[in-house]
Amino acid sequence: MNENTAISADAIDELKGRFLLFYLDDTLYGVELRLVLEIINIQHITHLPGVPDHIKGIVNLRGKIVPVIEVRRKFNMPDKDYTDKTCIIVLEIQGMQIGLIVDQVSEVVTVEPKQIASPPSMGDATNRYLSSVSEIGSRYILNIDFDKFFQKDLEMF
Repeated sequence: MNENTAISADAIDELKGRFLLFYLDDTLYGVELRLVLEIINIQHITHLPGVPDHIKGIVNLRGKIVPVIEVRRKFNMPDKDYTDKTCIIVLEIQGMQIGLIVDQVSEVVTVEPKQIASPPSMGDATNRYLSSVSEIGSRYILNIDFDKFFQKDLEMF
């Protein structure tokens, strides 16, 4: 194993159990911190013709073209006007950068294994994208499985 691989493995290990929390309306969602590259303000998004409605378009991020997904639409939630708290979370999934438009980023938390449970089996379209549910204090966090969430979208790019 070379030194760079060891550093990467250590860095990933250090992020285990850490989640970036974000809101859609008043529901908290979690994304594994190891997937997050950065959080950026909403900027000009270029619409792409012929793509599903939840794909908002593309942005230029320091010379790299990044597709952007409107999470509210992907979850069949009504559109909402953007505010100064609306932002794009840029993730790296399967070697590709993808942006998520969310209502608001909350915080980074560490979730212990005992705080994680399987998502309820309710047949809801939103639940098919969940990897787990975490309970922190009196709050429930819906943790998204981004491999499932992006499965069909990654095939387009």
